[in-house]
Amino acid sequence: MEDSFGRRINYLRISVTDRCNLRCRYCMPEEGVPLLPKQALLSFEEIADVVRAGAKLGIDKVRFTGGEPLLRHEITKLVAMVAEIENISDLCMSTNGILLDEYATSLRRAGLQRVNVSLDAINPLHYSEITRGGDVRRVFLGIRAAECAGLLPIKLNCVVRHSSCEKDARQVANYAREHGYQVRFIKQMNLSTGEFWVVEGGNGGDCVNCSRLRLSSDGYIRPCLFSDLKFSVRELGPERAIRKAVETKPEFGVCSKNLTFQAIGG
Repeated sequence: MEDSFGRRINYLRISVTDRCNLRCRYCMPEEGVPLLPKQALLSFEEIADVVRAGAKLGIDKVRFTGGEPLLRHEITKLVAMVAEIENISDLCMSTNGILLDEYATSLRRAGLQRVNVSLDAINPLHYSEITRGGDVRRVFLGIRAAECAGLLPIKLNCVVRHSSCEKDARQVANYAREHGYQVRFIKQMNLSTGEFWVVEGGNGGDCVNCSRLRLSSDGYIRPCLFSDLKFSVRELGPERAIRKAVETKPEFGVCSKNLTFQAIGG
């Protein structure tokens, strides 16, 4: 598929839940946010139908996100369903890593190929402060389990306030280098004001070359993170919703007044 600006659209990010087991300061308030009722969430069958429709139109890369995707009950079943879909050649997941030690082996057996793990600090106290209570030791165990399971290459997502020169970011970079992992530095963004930057070490935020669509956990295809455009797969059907999202994908992101990072996975 190509959009109206000649960009090849081949990447679908799927938010499987809006729930998370952390309260990262840059993502949500300490008290949390209102959650979707469980009946509003797409079923695994509905998600697989969207992926099948996308695969026929040119989608070949799929990433599971959240909230925290490992909180979705029986997530390995969904991974296995999507892994069996023809033409999907890149199947990955973004996770905060807290539960990865428990799930890494079963995810790999189900067909997941690799993971991106959020890691904003190595120092346990700093990590706990950023995530409001998270235990970085569990993340280290999860990363190691992912490596042992063959979920490679492992990529670390590190959110920074201003730049990768910050102390915590440098420590994450050293940790990645010592263990042979890749690292992506993501400068803090603001959906409602349209503040975003190209990811250092990755391609997120690069509007000129954007290849992404997003599927929200409640069934909307979104052509851009920094836009309020959305198309219901339940009302339009998966193929029509995908086509309309591609047709209307903006040249550049502007802002979103009704979207949150925890609801769409960044």
